[in-house]
Amino acid sequence: MSNGDIFVGEVIGTAILILFGAGVCAAVTLRHSKARASGWVVIAFGWGFGVLAGAYTAAPLSGGHLNPAVTIGIAIDTGTWGKVWIYLLGQLVGAVLGAVLAYLVYFAQFQANVRKEGTTEGTADEPMPTLGIFSTIPEIRNPVANLITEIIATIALVLPILAFGLTKGLGESGITVLIVSLLVVGIGLSLGGPTGYAINPARDLGPRIVHTFLPIPNKGTSDWGYAWIPVVGPLIGGALAGLIYHAAF
Repeated sequence: MSNGDIFVGEVIGTAILILFGAGVCAAVTLRHSKARASGWVVIAFGWGFGVLAGAYTAAPLSGGHLNPAVTIGIAIDTGTWGKVWIYLLGQLVGAVLGAVLAYLVYFAQFQANVRKEGTTEGTADEPMPTLGIFSTIPEIRNPVANLITEIIATIALVLPILAFGLTKGLGESGITVLIVSLLVVGIGLSLGGPTGYAINPARDLGPRIVHTFLPIPNKGTSDWGYAWIPVVGPLIGGALAGLIYHAAF
């Protein structure tokens, strides 16, 4: 794979991933959305389908990593680091692009970002939160616990992805990406409750940058004090998964 193919593939694939993921979060969160308050299961499947669409699209060009934790895990296992920076750059650019596209899809809903008078959700004209559409927010803010959650959840993602490569027939059949997308859904349902399961540094950092700079009405804080956890945790988890896989398999 050429450097250009890798970069383009990761930009396009990650943009699709974030478009679906931030899109489903916007659909569930924002007022005047037909999917309003449809719940966590919808979010988990939305992100899973985002992986499905993004990775299948990017696979012919870059292999469809879409995640620095996956890239780091593969590099640690194989010892090949020369193209890692291209993957990481493409993933970050793609995450920014995907977040902007999701914002454009829900532009009218973002402009109407106030709570409805008379509801139990708050007082009239009180802003609805928007950061959770773009990036993760812990349910209980505990840096140590939050970091551990992200590390374990990322190991649960990257280690199976590496092991799928040893499963005879998966690669040839073309269903590896489908299995990975279901894995992401499972992680969301089982491990996503404490932190919102970033499990992907680009997925959290790129959209958080977008949230900071876009003119979203009443958007509130971008919570940069927490932002290091969904970056460092998945990177540690991806590295540990690569070490475990290399040692055990």
